[in-house]
Amino acid sequence: MPLYAPSPALRGRQLAADVGLLAWLVLWVVVARTVHGAVLALAGPGRAVEDLGASVAGSMSSAAQAAADVPVVGDELAAPFEALGSAGGSVGGAGQAAQDAVGTLATVLAVVLVVLPVGWLLLRWLPWRLGWVRDAGVARRLATADPALLAARALATAPLTRLAALPPGTAEAWRAGDPTATRALAAVELARLGLPADTLGRDERRLGLR
Repeated sequence: MPLYAPSPALRGRQLAADVGLLAWLVLWVVVARTVHGAVLALAGPGRAVEDLGASVAGSMSSAAQAAADVPVVGDELAAPFEALGSAGGSVGGAGQAAQDAVGTLATVLAVVLVVLPVGWLLLRWLPWRLGWVRDAGVARRLATADPALLAARALATAPLTRLAALPPGTAEAWRAGDPTATRALAAVELARLGLPADTLGRDERRLGLR
């Protein structure tokens, strides 16, 4: 099934819309990456706290081991250092938790910055593009099966300027079953969809339109 109209004008608009959507996506991906990196920079203090806690915990652990080697009172001397080591481990854990929170925030913001604007445009682009593919396919079938329906559609929805450009009396002739008027009105609807008039099908002889 064709994704683009044969008409250069409509095909150009479709291509421009597709390229615009792609550019919009790239733009917001770049913005999201920039914001993600900027937010991750806020994790610096958390890393510093984690490093400080690890350093304190390591130093106190070494001191506790040294104190434990003192005869008789080693256990009592080692206890305060072990407590300080435990406190240093808790500080390091808090620093890691802060980094995790910043990382989660950075990821959420990046996803939101891509999903919301791209989704907003996609909800407008997708129905238009898929709607044309559907309508063009139906119009091609009607062009061979029942051009009169295309003619009726043109009378109901075509711009007045397009209808006014038709020969005078076209509507009356169509109502009277004139094949030339039916073909002219059907061609207006096909042109709206960017389809050439020769889409009016190979079964026109059977339908009496040639």
